[in-house]
Amino acid sequence: MSARKDALTDGLSRSREITLTVTGRKSGRAISIPVWFVWNDGKLYLLPVEGSDTQWYKNVLKNPSIRITARGAEAQFNASPITDSAQVSSVVANFRAKYGGSDVKKYYAKFDVAVLAQMQGAPS
Repeated sequence: MSARKDALTDGLSRSREITLTVTGRKSGRAISIPVWFVWNDGKLYLLPVEGSDTQWYKNVLKNPSIRITARGAEAQFNASPITDSAQVSSVVANFRAKYGGSDVKKYYAKFDVAVLAQMQGAPS
C-alpha cells in the first residue's frame, strides 16, 4: 500500500466530512463540495442529499472520475451509481449508524440512489 493511500485511509477513518470534487457535466469545471461518507472495507460510499436529483450525482453519471480529499490527503476515485434498493438501503443504514438517524433524516431528502467510489488503480 502506498504512503498516499495510507494517508488517505487514515484521513477517511478520522473524518466526518470529506471534500468531493466532480467535473461539471455542462461547464467541464471542477466543482468541490463537502459531503458525508462511509468508509467500509476499503470502499467509499456516498449518499446524495437529494438522491438522483442531486447535482453532483448527475455530474458523476456523466464523468465518474472524482477526487476525494480527507484531512489534506487526496486521491482519484471512480464512482459507480448504486440504484438497487436493497443496496441503497444498506448504505443508508451505514450512514445512520455513523451520523445518527436524526441527522440523516434532517439533511437527506431522498433515498433512491447511492454511490460507490473505488480508488483508481485499486483492484476492484
